[in-house]
Formats: sequence, C-alpha cells, structure tokens
Amino acid sequence: MEQADDGTPALKPGRGRRKADDVRRATLVAASELLMDEGVGAVTFSKVAARAGVSKVTLYKWWPSPGALALDAYFATSRETLAFPDTGDVRHDLTEQLRAFVDLMNRSGTTIAGIVGAAQSDPDLSEALSTRYVQHRRALAVERLSTAQQAGQIREDVDLESIVDQLWGACYHRLLLPAQPLTHEFVDHLIANLLRGITPG
Repeated sequence: MEQADDGTPALKPGRGRRKADDVRRATLVAASELLMDEGVGAVTFSKVAARAGVSKVTLYKWWPSPGALALDAYFATSRETLAFPDTGDVRHDLTEQLRAFVDLMNRSGTTIAGIVGAAQSDPDLSEALSTRYVQHRRALAVERLSTAQQAGQIREDVDLESIVDQLWGACYHRLLLPAQPLTHEFVDHLIANLLRGITPG
C-alpha cells in the first residue's frame, strides 16, 4: 500500500479490480484515524475516500451515512479490547472486562460520547449504534452471565439484562455525566456491591 499525503496507508490505484476486503479494511483504518484524531464530525465520505484511496461511490453503497461508517470504524478498533473472557470465575471475568472497558473509555471516551450525541440527529447512525454495537455488546455480556447462572454462580431468579444495565450503565453514566472519575477502583466497588445481591447464599 502507498502512503497518502498525510502518511496514512492508501490503496494503490490500478486497472485491476481490488478485493472488497482490502477496500473495506483501508476505509475502516482511515475512518478510525479521523475519528480518533478529530472526532465524529470529521468522518465524511469525502475525507475518508481521499485518505483511504477509495471511491466515494463505494462508501455510499456500503454505509447509509458517515456516522454509520464512524461507528463501524470504532467497533473494528475496539472489538478485541472488549472481548468477554470466560475463565469459569464470573467475578474475575466481570472485573477483567469492565476494567478493559473503562481503560478504553478513558482513552477514547470523547469518541463514543460524540457518536452517542451524533446519533440523536442521525437516524442511520442511531440504528447502527443500536444493532451493531449496543445489542451486540449486551448479547455478549448476557451470554457470559447466563453461563455463570447455569454454573450456580448467579441466582436463578436474577434478571441478567438488569445486571448489564447496572454495571455498564453506571460506567456510561460517569462517561457522559463526569462528576466522578472512571477508575478500576470504581469497577471493583460496582462488582462487589452487585455480587452481594445476586450470588447464592
């Protein structure tokens, strides 16, 4: 791959048809860099196309709005960080995942806050945020909690969706209404308080 004028990777122009995966990868890298450097407002189809060396027509075909592209770029860069571990110990796994989540929020919290804000006036982004990010993240958490419930680590009468709201909702609250800091200590207190109420005996 060549370097664009600003030093970022760009696809080489040529007569041959480029692989869709290569085009998508270059697009997401370019969008992610713009998102992290300048915020969600900087992610336009024109800027991303120029930075990635791809056609704007392709971007219009694959994403309903620049906001939806920005969200996909954010999710692509955070997927591994937000992977949910399963060691068999739900306290350990919740602690590891929430600490990783808090670390990500402290590095790029303004980015996700910007995406959430932009979604209020961008229906395509709002839909993408719900289906591609929020619902996906919730499903991963509920799946891990369900495994813990089946193993007897969480009482059978506990509503798992509510646990997601209690833990991750509290973190988003501190991100969007920053009266108190997002720290590992905060995570540890959240989990300790929660487990007192949901574990057997």
